Amino acid sequence: MATAGKVIRCRAAVAWAPSKPLSVEEVEVAPPKAGEVRIKIVATGICHTDDHGLRGSFPNVDFPVIPGHEGAGIVESIGEGVTSVKPGDKVIPLAIPRCGECSFCRNPDSNYCQKFHFSEPQNLLPDKTSRFSCKGKQIHHFMWISTFAEYTVVPEYAVAKIDAAAPLDKICLFGCGFSTGYGAAINTAKVKPGSTCAIFGLGGVGLSVVMGCKAAGASRIIAVDINSDKFSKAKELGATDCINPRDLRKPVQEVLTEMTGQGVDYSFEAIGLADTMIAALASCNMNTGVCVMIGELDSGLKISIDPMLLVTGRTWKGTIFGGWKSRECIPKLVSSYLEKKFNSDLLITHTLPFAEVNKGFELLRAGKSIRTVLLF
Repeated sequence: MATAGKVIRCRAAVAWAPSKPLSVEEVEVAPPKAGEVRIKIVATGICHTDDHGLRGSFPNVDFPVIPGHEGAGIVESIGEGVTSVKPGDKVIPLAIPRCGECSFCRNPDSNYCQKFHFSEPQNLLPDKTSRFSCKGKQIHHFMWISTFAEYTVVPEYAVAKIDAAAPLDKICLFGCGFSTGYGAAINTAKVKPGSTCAIFGLGGVGLSVVMGCKAAGASRIIAVDINSDKFSKAKELGATDCINPRDLRKPVQEVLTEMTGQGVDYSFEAIGLADTMIAALASCNMNTGVCVMIGELDSGLKISIDPMLLVTGRTWKGTIFGGWKSRECIPKLVSSYLEKKFNSDLLITHTLPFAEVNKGFELLRAGKSIRTVLLF
C-alpha cells in the first residue's frame, strides 16, 4: 500500500490519566519493524477489561495509553520477516499472543503464553519501544494491540489471519468477549449433555457462556444477574431460568442448590466480584461440581474462602480466553460463525461511530448494553 514504510496520522482514543474520559486525538503510528504487522482497524468492541484499564484497576497499565483489545481489521503493511500475513488480509489482533517458543506455548494442554500481560507487561512492543506518539509524547500500547486506534502495530505472533468473507463489524467480538465466554463452557468446563449450569453475570462474556452451555447440550441453564432487563436476551440465547438475587430472601447459592437438588454441575462467574465468585463456587454440587472463574477482580484485591467448599471434591478453576489457542483456534471459530453454527451477532446491542467511544463506555457502565461496537 502507498502508506507502507511511512508514519500514518490517524484517530485514536487516548487515556491520558486514570479515571478520565478518553480523548479522541490525532496520533502518529510508526511503520512496523521486523516481525511486526501494522493493521487498519475497522471495528472494535468495548469490553469490561478496557474499563478496568481506564480506572487503573487492571495490572501493569501505563499512562498515557490507547486502550482496546477486541478488534478486527485489515493488514496495511508488514515488517521484515513476516510470513503468516500479507497486506490486504483480514485479521484479528490477539491480546493473548502465541510466541510458539515458551514452555506454555509448547505444552499441548495450555493456551497461555508467557508473553501475555500477566507475565510480561505489554505496554511497549517486544523491543521496549512504542509505535504511537501524540503531541510529541510517547503513548503506551494496551496488551500490545490497542484497537482504539485506526491503525495499530502488533507482533506477528499476536495476529490471527481469518476468512476473507468474515464481516469485521461482527467478528471483532472474537478478539475477547465471545471467545472467552463460549470457550469457558466448551473448553474449560467441558460441559456435558444433560447437565445443569449457572452463569453469574449476563454481560457479553456471560451471555457467551450461555451460548456455549446450550451448544454443549446442557439441559438447564440458569442465568443470574441483578439487572432483570438482560433476562430476555439470556432466554433468547438459551437460558432456561433467570434469577435476580435482589428478589431473593436467601443467598443465591442456596436457591440454586434447592432448584437443582444438589447444586449445579457447572457454574461460571463472569462479573469479577468477590461475593459472586464465592457464591458461584458454593452453588455447584459439592463433589463433582466445576466452577469456572472468568471475571477479573480489581488489581490488588483478594478473596478468602472456606476450604470445606473444596474438600469434598468441587473443582474451582480459572480460564483465560476461553481456553482457545489464539492463533490456531480463532480462524476456526470464525469459520464456524460463517457456517452459522452459532449467532454471536445477537450480543451486539449498539453500534456507534468511533468518535462516540465515551458514550459506549457510558452504556456499558449503566448496564444498558451487552456489546457496543465502534466503527472507524
